[in-house]
Order: sequence, then C-alpha cells, then structure tokens
Amino acid sequence: MSRLRIAFVNAAHEGADTRRNFRRELDADLVEFDATGGELPETTDFDGVVISGSRSSVYWDEEWIEPTKEWVGKAIDAGLPCLGICWGHQLLADVLGGEVADMGEYEIGYREVEHTGDSRLFDGIDDRFTVFTTHSDAVTELPPGAAEIAVNDYSNHGFRKDRVFGLQFHPEYDAETAESVTKDKDLADDRMDDVLAGITDENYRAACEAKLVFENFGDFVREVRDDDAERESGPVSA
Repeated sequence: MSRLRIAFVNAAHEGADTRRNFRRELDADLVEFDATGGELPETTDFDGVVISGSRSSVYWDEEWIEPTKEWVGKAIDAGLPCLGICWGHQLLADVLGGEVADMGEYEIGYREVEHTGDSRLFDGIDDRFTVFTTHSDAVTELPPGAAEIAVNDYSNHGFRKDRVFGLQFHPEYDAETAESVTKDKDLADDRMDDVLAGITDENYRAACEAKLVFENFGDFVREVRDDDAERESGPVSA
C-alpha cells in the first residue's frame, strides 16, 4: 500500500514549530506549502489536505488569504478529504458557507472538549477529553449541511461535512509549543501564570489521547482513496 500524499497548507507566519508538530503526527508524505508566503499547490492531485493554524483571522484582508480560500474550495470540490486545525478549521467553515467571528475573549490552555454526533474522527477517544486550546475567533455558525462533532463551554470545537473535518483545538501541539505560544500572547500576568502552570507532564499526557485524530483521519483518507480507485477502475470483465 503506497503512502498517503497530503497537501500541507502551513498558514503559520513562523512555521517551524507547526512543521515539526504536523510532520511528527501525520503518517504520510506531506507536501508543504507556505500559504502566508503565497505558496499554494498548482493542482489538487493529492490524497488529502491538512490546513494548520495561523495568527491571522480568516476575515482579515491579507493578500494570501483569499487565494488560499479559493484553492481549498477547489480541493473540496475535487473530493479531497480535508482536515483543518484552529485557523484551518475556521477557514474550512468559511469556505463552506459558515460564519467565523471574534469571540471577544481568549480561550487558552489545557481544557476539556466533548465530542458529539459523528465520531469518525474520534474513534478510540473518550467522550470528554483534554486538549490544548488557543483562539479568540470561533465558528459561530456551521456551514449548511455540516454536523457539530465537538464542543465545549467556549465554542464549537469541531464539525464535519462530507469529507471535510474541522477541529478548533490543537491536537498536534507538544508541551514546548504550548509554552511558547502562551508566552507570545498578550495576557494579564495572573492569567499567563495560570496557563503556564497548567502546562504539565500530566496534562500533556492526557492531551496525547486526542492525537488519535490524525491516525483516524489517515485511515479515512486511505478508505476514500481506495474506494475512489475501485469506482474508477469499474467492474472487471470475465
């Protein structure tokens, strides 16, 4: 069985940590594109698409965002399985006709999320599980026809529509990334101390359960690839 070939749309403005985290978690050949630098695939000839987080907002008027939306729309139309994380989750919702807005507050730190509805992405993960979160935007209205698959007291944390999955939280983060991202935020001193104090080995180990979403997504992409190949080959003549 050939390895998956996935288009990795890296929307992080400084993408080294993002690159390291996703390459560690995804069992696939990742073809990386620096979206903020204007790099996008010239084709949709991939098995799937993964879109990272970003410090931008999907509704900002930055020159790289609209072309990224356009290419992602083409990938969805081509039937490619897509997984978006944080900003990628919001981008997918926007492209599919949902709404993204500023929450007026920050969710950050290790917190609990509950998965609901279609749990294909959450096979093997407890109904309530620990994740690292960091976002001030949220999907406030799901795309037409999409199902909510994860939520907590702040916002929607996941949706699915056909072959498209979005997750608001960061299953790819290691503890080093959680700490550096937190220190980069403009938080009040007491809240900064609170979040940093929660970045413990215990919480990181608990959050590792959610990393199964990458394995589950990979399994889904293989199923789609194999099913599509079987349909294209058609019935075998006797």
